[in-house]
Amino acid sequence: MSDPRIQSFADFWPYYIGEHRNPTCRRLHFAGTTAFLGVVLACVSQRPLVFGGAMLAALVIGALTFRMEARRSSAPALLLIIAIAGVAHPLALVGVVCAYAFAWVAHFKVEHNRPATFTYPMWSLVGDFRMFGEMLRGRLWTGDGSEIAGPPAGA
Repeated sequence: MSDPRIQSFADFWPYYIGEHRNPTCRRLHFAGTTAFLGVVLACVSQRPLVFGGAMLAALVIGALTFRMEARRSSAPALLLIIAIAGVAHPLALVGVVCAYAFAWVAHFKVEHNRPATFTYPMWSLVGDFRMFGEMLRGRLWTGDGSEIAGPPAGA
């Protein structure tokens, strides 16, 4: 039996945004991501070289494993990224826990669905940042998100 995994991030995005239909769910994600980014800024300001280097390593690992998600879960790579960030600055783990806490409350208590990160960890992380960016642009605060379900411009 073949694995019915989604084969690209462009195909994943409509699925991802469909799992975030409720505006309250998206707002909770926004709050968690905002808190995470605040913690990241604090970590960079306290240990610019060490934490900056760790974030560079995280980006490289993420880029190298991004395409792997179509074949199998990238959970080991995501856990490695979290471990690297935590070693570079323990406060980073607080940011990760905060972001996931907001997201999982949003899914289990608001959307009543299973977070996509359990199946597609890396694409879910990228999807969360894309959704955050759309919200910064004033989109996705209301409605079901269908207006932006297609691939990003230029993709």
